[in-house]
Amino acid sequence: MLKKLLSLVALTILLLPAKAQTSFNANNRFEQLESTLPTPNSYRTASGSPGKDYWQQRADYDIKVELDDINRKIIGSEMITYYNNSPDDLPYLWIQLDQNLFEKNAPGKTTKTGEIKNGISAGAFQELTDPKDYGYKITAVKDAKGNPLRHTINQTMMRIDLPTPLKSGASVSFGIDWNYLITEYYGRSGYEILGKENIANYFIAHWFPRLAVYNDVYGWQHKQFMGQGEFTLNFGNYKVAITAPNDIVVGAGGELLNPNQVMTATQLKRWEQAKTATRPVEIVTQDEAIKAEKSVPTGKKTWVFKADNVRDFAFTASRKFIWDAMQVDVEGKKVWAMSYYSKEGNPLWGKYSTMVVAHTLRSYSKRTVAYPYPVAISCHATAGGGMEYPMISFNGGRPEADGTYTENVKNGMIGVIIHEVGHNFFPMIINSDERQWSWMDEGLNTFCQYLAEQEWDRNFPARRGEPQTIVPYMRLDSKNQVPIMANSENIMDFGNNAYAKPATALNILRETVMGRELFDYAFKEYARRWAFKQPYPADFFRTLEDASGVDLDWFWRGWFYGTEPVNQSIETVEWFGIDTQDPTVKKAGDKALAEAKAKTMSAIRNKTDIKRTVVEENPDLTDFYNTYDRFAPTEADKKKYQDYMASLNEDEKKLVTEGKNFYVVNFKNKGGLPMPVIVKLSYEDGTDEVLRFPAEVWRLNDVTAKKIIPTSKKVVKWTLDPFYEIADIDTEDNSFPREPAQPTKVQLFKMQGRTYSGGPNPMQEAKNAKEKSGAVTGSKNN
Repeated sequence: MLKKLLSLVALTILLLPAKAQTSFNANNRFEQLESTLPTPNSYRTASGSPGKDYWQQRADYDIKVELDDINRKIIGSEMITYYNNSPDDLPYLWIQLDQNLFEKNAPGKTTKTGEIKNGISAGAFQELTDPKDYGYKITAVKDAKGNPLRHTINQTMMRIDLPTPLKSGASVSFGIDWNYLITEYYGRSGYEILGKENIANYFIAHWFPRLAVYNDVYGWQHKQFMGQGEFTLNFGNYKVAITAPNDIVVGAGGELLNPNQVMTATQLKRWEQAKTATRPVEIVTQDEAIKAEKSVPTGKKTWVFKADNVRDFAFTASRKFIWDAMQVDVEGKKVWAMSYYSKEGNPLWGKYSTMVVAHTLRSYSKRTVAYPYPVAISCHATAGGGMEYPMISFNGGRPEADGTYTENVKNGMIGVIIHEVGHNFFPMIINSDERQWSWMDEGLNTFCQYLAEQEWDRNFPARRGEPQTIVPYMRLDSKNQVPIMANSENIMDFGNNAYAKPATALNILRETVMGRELFDYAFKEYARRWAFKQPYPADFFRTLEDASGVDLDWFWRGWFYGTEPVNQSIETVEWFGIDTQDPTVKKAGDKALAEAKAKTMSAIRNKTDIKRTVVEENPDLTDFYNTYDRFAPTEADKKKYQDYMASLNEDEKKLVTEGKNFYVVNFKNKGGLPMPVIVKLSYEDGTDEVLRFPAEVWRLNDVTAKKIIPTSKKVVKWTLDPFYEIADIDTEDNSFPREPAQPTKVQLFKMQGRTYSGGPNPMQEAKNAKEKSGAVTGSKNN
């Protein structure tokens, strides 16, 4: 990198704003989202807060349900009271029938596509061929007096026609009786068989007919349930009586009202101990659960729960369950943290589950709102994945049969419990529309999960949140992506687009664009404003800007409405220094340069080939110029320099004499998504410095941005995005001078004619080694 000299006049010109180039598209990227976002009104304001006329509906439920363990069936009746807080009169009500997802002609089934390559999974085959008659059997829809109400079922929705329109401000009560066959657990609800005893663990959700949402944004939100887009629900109060065989333990998303009727004296004593314990207390022990597996029910029990101001209700049941609990302090309030799990989950579940529940409540409450409910539950369901409901979640993570497990299984279980318990905040409290916008619960929750994981264990290997983890997805052709702002049922690559990309975007906002202080305040303000209400994307976008004072429209446009990646590069670096005009310095430099240029290959060879020149043989041919030093300063040069220095003020003299370096760095936005420019300067003396330029550096030209950077020391290396903050998809061009290419590593292998097996997990290896060592020691003792 050759240093160029420039005068003070030239420097002044260099520091003036460069003339805007004519070929750019920057205005589109940095324009406001006014025409994209809905118009503010008295329901939802331009600041992102609920307006003075904000309203939402409410539905209260009184439910009686029986779990038929023999036929794997739910039999229920409910009385619903629906409050019309809208300004509209409603001639009919829409009810969600989510169990109809499993009917043969349900939209989720008939629109599903697939192919058979080398085979078909047992689960997929069973889904295609299962002869059971799943879905709701609605046996009665009646008013409060028992008179039948006219109703029409449209796949996963049911319209109830009211005898007279429900007036604004009025309420109506009506009842529904129903039953359905429980499906095998499919990730959200169902039963799972563990062991050879044919005993089922039940995870019962979207199990009762529920009111659809009617609001100021969509009117009735009655999009069909197709399986991917989750739930849009009203808040209400629940009283639920669950009848089950008397050897089954029942847990639910609510407060147990009759513990004395369903728990033994020993269990009640342990319950009292758990109120002050610092570690989980087993209400039902593993030995008791194993004994219950061999039992035969002698009757039934009814477990009665209440849950106030929740948007849904789910429960779990099994005779295999171990049940542990403890009360924890969350923002000054005592909350039950509990877990239900079968012996197949131990030792992982007994050691970690309830402790993780407690940590999650504390971590999320600190960043959003104080957890308002009396209980939070984690249930052990299947080997992987998880699902959430108010106060209760169904979570994966299962060790090997011998009790050992990999580090990935352990961390995966901890991560999924944090995630699913965290859903109590998004969307169970901050009640977003999951059927329309998956990212508003999954993305925001995954972001908070990432923060909670780091608080759980330093250097926790989070799957999502760090910008570099989203890079493989961002590298995909944009034609194979959809924006974050896509309807839940239309999202491709659901895990990346609904979970990872929005979580990464929020992490970048917090760490790089806004800073922690501004972001944390604005994020908490969003949670505070919309707790127990129904926010939509514009409410989130507007609140974060309103509470932070940061214009983020360019960020929402790029990350949430677009599919372009981040790809920045350093194209060139020019190096300048101030021309001091000191003739002694200038001519010494000129001399050194001239001498360097004179060392050509011809000159080197001529020293040997030309023995003597004509002038060397005839000294009388020399004159003044044979001894003249053209690089020696003249008196005129010195006088000119003195006059020049006399014309400068003290600040200008300092600038001339301190030897500043000026670098013109040419950054390029190759990916299209504008982001802040973070560059590390590595100096000649071994020190470094990081400079940060906001994304608006691209506002006048979204392709090229040149920055003039003054330094006191010589820069030997420039590095873009040194902390991997912006999800740059190509780091090969992030340094200048370019790093040498690294070889691609290949393995040398010999075919063995067999498939390599990974063998035992590390814990099993250690266990086997210990057992082997013990066996050897024992033989010596004998």
